Amino acid sequence: MAAVAEKLYPNCDASVWLRSCEEEVSEPLEGTTTGELPPWLRGTLLRNGPGSLKVGDMRFDHLFDSSALLHRFAIDEGHVTYQCRFLRTNTLRKNRAANRIIVSEFGTKAAPDPCHTIFDRVAAFFNPGEHMSDNAMISLYPFGDEIYAFTEGPIIHRVDTVTLDTLERRNMTDCVALVNHTSHPHVMPNGDVYNVGMSVVKGRIKHVVVKFPFTEKGDMFKSARIVASVKPRWTLNPSYMHTFGITENYFVIVEQALSVSVAALMKGLINNEKVCSSLKWNPDYETHIVLLSRTTGLEVKRFRTNTLFYLHIINAFETDGRLVVDLCAYKDAQVIDAMYVQAIETMQSNADYAEWFRARPQRLDVSLDAPNLTHVPQKLIADIGCETPRIHYDLHNAKPYRYFYAISSDVDAENPGMLIKVDTKTGETKTWCTPNGYPSEPIFVPAPNAKDEDDGVLLSALVWGGEKTQSVALLVLDAKTMKELARTTFDTPSPAPKCLHGWFLPTNS
Repeated sequence: MAAVAEKLYPNCDASVWLRSCEEEVSEPLEGTTTGELPPWLRGTLLRNGPGSLKVGDMRFDHLFDSSALLHRFAIDEGHVTYQCRFLRTNTLRKNRAANRIIVSEFGTKAAPDPCHTIFDRVAAFFNPGEHMSDNAMISLYPFGDEIYAFTEGPIIHRVDTVTLDTLERRNMTDCVALVNHTSHPHVMPNGDVYNVGMSVVKGRIKHVVVKFPFTEKGDMFKSARIVASVKPRWTLNPSYMHTFGITENYFVIVEQALSVSVAALMKGLINNEKVCSSLKWNPDYETHIVLLSRTTGLEVKRFRTNTLFYLHIINAFETDGRLVVDLCAYKDAQVIDAMYVQAIETMQSNADYAEWFRARPQRLDVSLDAPNLTHVPQKLIADIGCETPRIHYDLHNAKPYRYFYAISSDVDAENPGMLIKVDTKTGETKTWCTPNGYPSEPIFVPAPNAKDEDDGVLLSALVWGGEKTQSVALLVLDAKTMKELARTTFDTPSPAPKCLHGWFLPTNS
């Protein structure tokens, strides 16, 4: 009798996150297309994410530490090509020169660098931007006609959107004295860019909102300025923030129970410690939703809700005198622990692993006339796991919306590699999946002359588990129906890792 294959729990092939690209694709690679791409779909899908966990004989300990790998899918008249290249950061250069990890990362303590003197370590205290890792492997955002790779440290990198060359390195500490910032700035319809970070203002640590005014000619960074600020709830332990919200009248800052010890962070810079050692989870603290006026820059009001952890705000908006904030909420911050390499490798022997990833879309809805510190209940939008949410951003960011799209965070689902569409009005969900396939964050691209919010397509980068390691595809779905329209599959010269976030640049007709 043939042996019955053991079904693993969670039924998830997490090796897609742990692959290391060993050979870049500099020249556009041709693929094989099934289905039919919409003839109007023309442009460039850029992606960013973990590219290699290896440096010499060493390996990074956390997924967030993997060397940044950029991906490019160029779409033109039904034809698609693919490229991938490593982001040329100072950290990558130093590690490759030493053939070992000599720069500490979010979750990895570096090996001692014999060339790193005590004076260098003390200098890191005063100029963290030049001594922390600049491995920007989270996201990509436009500043005018330029594209920059982001992480939460103060360094961003300009990227050539055709060759994927790393062109320029900017230190936000020099620009607006940002010690850190979120990986997800907001790009407004007029081209202005806003981001939230931590800065030292008149000797005090503050959460600040920075505006980068759009300009067709000139430097958006030279004209950057702080337009709002607020003291952290805990003076020397500001809340950790990966995203923030923006509405018609307010910047929305969600102060959660995961905080950053400034003292531990500075001490870690001197002692070459991993960054996550400065994080502290405070389960007894409620979550605060802080509103900063877009006109005055001052705090207007704050509301309270139960303790939660979040990485991504789905959308925030005002409607009929009410504030609505939708986010992907976890009960605690263990999802960060779940992204340690060892935790990923041993997930099938961890009975709690799936719960660590159990994010749910929650809505916070409160009258703007409610008294300060009013408690806001969390309303479940849909009972489905979701992460890396995207909306019809150009028309509905900071405005009422109905639909969002995401990847599954339920690693124990029958098909953990799902793409999800959620109707925030009805709670209805639609999904797409393919056997052993693992798509990335879905990016919505509206159809020309679209009449409905979901009239368009979703673009996602697709990889496979199992032995199909050297393959990546551009996936195109109908956003209304979640049915597959087309995919173009590429055979890559080395393993293709799963990516995180990206941006679509349409080709102007």
